[in-house]
Amino acid sequence: MPLRPTFTRRFARHYAEMVAVMFAGMGLLFMPSEWVMNALGTGWAELRQDAPAAWLLWMAMTMVVPMAGWMAFRGHSVRANAEMNAAMVLPTLAIVAAMGAGAVADAGTAMMLEHVLMLTGMLVAMLARPAEYAHHRH
Repeated sequence: MPLRPTFTRRFARHYAEMVAVMFAGMGLLFMPSEWVMNALGTGWAELRQDAPAAWLLWMAMTMVVPMAGWMAFRGHSVRANAEMNAAMVLPTLAIVAAMGAGAVADAGTAMMLEHVLMLTGMLVAMLARPAEYAHHRH
């Protein structure tokens, strides 16, 4: 009989699941997003070049929506879901503000910072309520 996972292992597994869902959502929503943008006369590359703030916000949406769905599926509270969404959206807004202030000029750098701050924000949100994230829910 396998050993029961420890609190830390469950917590770490949940974090890994959320990161996987975040990136899977970004990958799965990329093509439909491209179709919508093409219908509007643009695309990911043009959006990144011409409107990097909008590009970052759209990218964040492609990660937040699947994450919210996954958390709901896993039985997390509305409050925990809202906190996790905020932990992902607020860093994006901070990067957009930094771009507007001229502190971050390159879209690639902005995207890297967005992801690092998002992943950190997610971990901070989880550490604020460890019991919420260390128990299996359905």
